[in-house]
Amino acid sequence: MAVGSAQRRQERKPRIEGQFSSADVEAALDLLQLVDMAWHDCFGPRELEVPAQVLDDVLLLAEGDLAKLIRVSRSAVQDFRDVRVAADSERAKGR
Repeated sequence: MAVGSAQRRQERKPRIEGQFSSADVEAALDLLQLVDMAWHDCFGPRELEVPAQVLDDVLLLAEGDLAKLIRVSRSAVQDFRDVRVAADSERAKGR
């Protein structure tokens, strides 16, 4: 079942509220909507949104910072494998 952008935004909001300052929540959600559009443009008609694991990687690396979210999101759309390697490295540090 296809999920619309408004529904994705609502589903993501609690997670974003938990990671970003209240002043940045709406901007972060706006950015993720743009990232979904860019993902769709880059990866074809079946890819309507950023895959969950890529989103997890992006949010981990953003560390609750809007500027980092912008940079990491851009990198993920360009080549998500680089973001995956960086996120896996961060996860390994937490073990």
